[in-house]
Amino acid sequence: MKYFHKIFIISVIFSVLISCGSKQEFSVYKYYNYDQNLPLKDSIRLLKDTTNFQLSYVTFESVRNQNVTALLTVPKTSTGPYPVIILMHGLGDRKTVDYIETGNDYFLKSGYAVFRLDIANHGDRKIDDYDFSFTDGYRYWSRDIIIQTVFDLRRAVDFIQTRKDLDAERIGYFGISLGGIIGTVFCGVEPRVKVPVITLAGGGMHLMFGMDALSDDTKDYLSMIEPNNFVEKIAPRPLLMINAENDDIVPPMMSKLMFKKANEPKDIIWYPSKHHDIPIDKVYPDGIRWFQKYL
Repeated sequence: MKYFHKIFIISVIFSVLISCGSKQEFSVYKYYNYDQNLPLKDSIRLLKDTTNFQLSYVTFESVRNQNVTALLTVPKTSTGPYPVIILMHGLGDRKTVDYIETGNDYFLKSGYAVFRLDIANHGDRKIDDYDFSFTDGYRYWSRDIIIQTVFDLRRAVDFIQTRKDLDAERIGYFGISLGGIIGTVFCGVEPRVKVPVITLAGGGMHLMFGMDALSDDTKDYLSMIEPNNFVEKIAPRPLLMINAENDDIVPPMMSKLMFKKANEPKDIIWYPSKHHDIPIDKVYPDGIRWFQKYL
């Protein structure tokens, strides 16, 4: 903890120096621009039709000719169009992992349609089996997973806008762990998402690099995926963060750094748990209350 405390202090000083320095030569926000008129080439296959909802398997084409796989659950509780929550899983999981299935049920019962995607190279999109790491190994491959998924999520919004049963003016986002990190970047560059809820995520990713935390190489490598470069762009949309006080995956100081960087309106909820022990039965209702208030 003393080590992280020292890095935290250095990080704060570094942030101040950067804010006082020269302007960035290239805006990281422009990196995620793309052609919205590209054909989606989407396909929709009905999997389940009940008295309460319809569940469909969806595919569509993203940038770089990537095929995105997703599940769309649409309630039948009213005539629609329904507000929709984009729900994203964490590292190594998939759109059908148990805690995402639980979230789907919570949102569905509250009257929301749910669109859950596989992160790039996850779930039905799994191709390679390299170790995911920012600090060694296939670090650029790991970074590209985040970058690709941000584009995929923007294309998911394009898909939502084609659906008469979904309210494209009322799109929320709920991302967990890696899905929260990706979602912070995504919501920073995608104004069509009205209300984000970011869970078990944080910023200041350079803290993972030890003595190289403040190097130009680290800064350049992280620039396109660093949540703190994007979180302030979420405002004036309301941001809710949900975090674990004893998180052993995402150090709480990283969550605090990101919350500090975000602009109002914002709120943060802390649970006395570790990363994988956070009470999902409380976290999803927290998100639903946020959506009900602002979406």
